[in-house]
Amino acid sequence: MIRNPKWPRYWPTHVVVGLATLGNIGKLKAPGTWGSAAGVLLYFLLFYLTSNFVGAILIVASCYFAIGICGEAEKRLKKVDPGEIVLDEVVAIPICFLGLKPYIAAGHGLVVIAAVFIAFRLFDILKPFGIKKLQRYYGGFGVVADDVVAGVATCFVVNVAMRFWLGF
Repeated sequence: MIRNPKWPRYWPTHVVVGLATLGNIGKLKAPGTWGSAAGVLLYFLLFYLTSNFVGAILIVASCYFAIGICGEAEKRLKKVDPGEIVLDEVVAIPICFLGLKPYIAAGHGLVVIAAVFIAFRLFDILKPFGIKKLQRYYGGFGVVADDVVAGVATCFVVNVAMRFWLGF
């Protein structure tokens, strides 16, 4: 069994739940969509200007952080993978942009953002290719894993689409 990290147990509830829900974003209608939009913002504020190596380290670190926070928030909210927890979408979105910096730099940023956003939301909502089975895992890993795999699927689909469409 995959266990939640122990470190979030010692954090105050308002901090854990506030981080997992991004404050009031988790209370909005369609919280996963708003969380995904926050993930796009995070990508451009933190990931876009970094090297691929630093970006990969940030992705792994943010996923570990999200597993801890989301797992503890589940316990404190007494719900399994509730919709108001959106940190999982936020940390998965930067994965979607792997390999797409050249298209953004070449002036196709809006197309890339739209493609990533739409594809990720479709994979996150529909959960095809066994993605839904990942939610069965216990705690924070189950909350975050399906979004990470949806991010990987989005990355693959959008990279292939951009190469065919724009021919880089």
